[in-house]
Amino acid sequence: MNRVERTVDLFPTVLNCSQATLTVFGEQYGLNAEMAAKLGRPLGGGMGHTAGTCGAVSAAVLVLGLANDGQDEARARQASFAAVQELFRSFEALHGTTECRDLLGADMSTEDGMKKIREEKLVIKRCPAFVRDVASILEKLLTT
Repeated sequence: MNRVERTVDLFPTVLNCSQATLTVFGEQYGLNAEMAAKLGRPLGGGMGHTAGTCGAVSAAVLVLGLANDGQDEARARQASFAAVQELFRSFEALHGTTECRDLLGADMSTEDGMKKIREEKLVIKRCPAFVRDVASILEKLLTT
């Protein structure tokens, strides 16, 4: 099973979107599964259920920081910024946004939004595609 498939496999049955992304892609940078789950825990639901930036996208940003480590901090930072910008461009090209509320079509930071999300099972129906796309984009960014 490749990393994209592993990431999707962990979500949503075992981990949230950000935890799954960090667990699979952080591994090669020394991030163990327990720490990845802890770091990713608050990012789900658009960062703490605020319905902001998608948790999988947020986790991918952290992985890109790990991946662009180098002896020269200025160069590592610039490489990270460029990679994050490409991540956002690529994801937005597919989905039009990186905002959880817009991706789901409901705002989980509100009572009515959460009710709609639960009743329509929006996380289960929509988020696996977002997790897959983030993982696919991240895979490409890490191999170039």
